[in-house]
Amino acid sequence: MMSSVTIVGAGLGGLVLARVLYLRGIPTTIYEAEPSAEARTQGGQLDVHEHDGQAALAAAGLIDEFRAIIHEGGQASRVLDRHGGVLFEELDNGTGKRPEVLRGDLRRILVDSLPPRTIRWGKKLSGVAALGDGRHQLTFADGSAATSQLLVGADGAWSKVRPLLSKAEPDYVGTSFVETYLYDADTRHVAAAEAVGGGALLALAPGQGILAHREAGNVLHTYIALNRPAAWFAGIDFTAASAAAKIAAEFDGWAPALTSLITEGDVAPVLRMLHTLPTGHRWNRVPGVTLLGDAAHLAPPAGEGANLAMLDGAELGAAIAAHPDNIEAALAAYEARMFPRSRAAAEDAHRILALCLDDRAPFSLIEFFTSALESDREGAARR
Repeated sequence: MMSSVTIVGAGLGGLVLARVLYLRGIPTTIYEAEPSAEARTQGGQLDVHEHDGQAALAAAGLIDEFRAIIHEGGQASRVLDRHGGVLFEELDNGTGKRPEVLRGDLRRILVDSLPPRTIRWGKKLSGVAALGDGRHQLTFADGSAATSQLLVGADGAWSKVRPLLSKAEPDYVGTSFVETYLYDADTRHVAAAEAVGGGALLALAPGQGILAHREAGNVLHTYIALNRPAAWFAGIDFTAASAAAKIAAEFDGWAPALTSLITEGDVAPVLRMLHTLPTGHRWNRVPGVTLLGDAAHLAPPAGEGANLAMLDGAELGAAIAAHPDNIEAALAAYEARMFPRSRAAAEDAHRILALCLDDRAPFSLIEFFTSALESDREGAARR
């Protein structure tokens, strides 16, 4: 009989899993390296999809709480050329199926939905070893230890649980994002705010792009995309005031309203190198342990990562509840669904990243968007 589940990582996927198990009366403990829920900001906006992320939140009994944090208007998007010309635009008319929410708000409602002491903060995993019979010994940086009956690695790209199952390690894909924020945008950064509009901006050219999103609170969140080797970025001191100018120099000749999204950043730029696991990453069944989210299927950012992690958590929770007397049957059932789904999503993510930055950018992405809109209209007409 299932007595408890041990989860490493209090990201969205691990939290959904814990919430689903809590609703089924199955005890869980989450070990999280961060010292508290407020230890750091949780990233920008997420578009939460109807078929996966929203379905997971419904399974967790939190769909009303989710609807309360939606950023109205955030689904709008536009594609610009380097001169600031609008080539494609889709407005948010309130009927879209991918509403935007702040990751931090979403994490908060999940954390608040769990009983006290479910999450053990400040527990950085330093090692894990098999004890036999599906049990594992976890050791933490503070010198403490714990034993798991069922261990779930929800600990992200650089998972310390993954080596129990797989030798795969994340590889750099040759593209990096440089992140910054512009605050009080409509007053202090007028040109940039007008360029971004009400939702998402993608200003693209071969091998480079300026991406931004308007977030709640009059904030512009910018990601600068560049296809460059790791050594090129290693030559930039991102703690120095000159870092933004170094990145902006790669966009010489672009419209000032666009480059201001780099040069007018109100925080120091942060390097986000894109790493991925092999497409179709999978493993043979190992007793008492599995993975979810980026720990299992790290792919380029394409709007799917958080959604897949939450769906993984919901489906794993349902499988455990359906097989309370047979952990291995539960894990096998979960992985049988997760492997093909994550492979397809990774293939799509690699394709979308390529469309954004290929030799025909931005036109390859515009053709993709146009085709998707036409398919949606045809589907709606058939219904």
